[in-house]
Amino acid sequence: GRYAGKKAIVAKAFDEGTRQRPFGHCLVAGVDKAPLKVTKRMSKKKITKRQRVKPFVKYVNYNHVMPTRYQVPAEVQPAAMVTDQQMESPDGRIEAKKYVKKLLQEKFLQPPADKSGRPSKDVMYLRKKLRF
Repeated sequence: GRYAGKKAIVAKAFDEGTRQRPFGHCLVAGVDKAPLKVTKRMSKKKITKRQRVKPFVKYVNYNHVMPTRYQVPAEVQPAAMVTDQQMESPDGRIEAKKYVKKLLQEKFLQPPADKSGRPSKDVMYLRKKLRF
């Protein structure tokens, strides 16, 4: 599909499935288009354009998900990113995408620190494009 090979965060898991989707699935918020590399020589306008993130929100079957060892820090609050009510209407989806975009751009610019004080590897992993 369109989002094959894209990185995402599981917002909510449905192990037993639901009436509409009678199979194990999850609600994910992900990065459709990751931010590009930025150098010192670039203008402010170019830097802001290259640091943009294009998000997506989607229900995904467990069979189509590949888990990784990375866990997003608790301060990112994955459960608050997208709700079932937002997914029911097109306006709600747009609202959810805007919130995810704002949150991800904020976290990519100032990544939360891990225990040793360095930027969180989990957030840095999400920021990079998946190479395969």
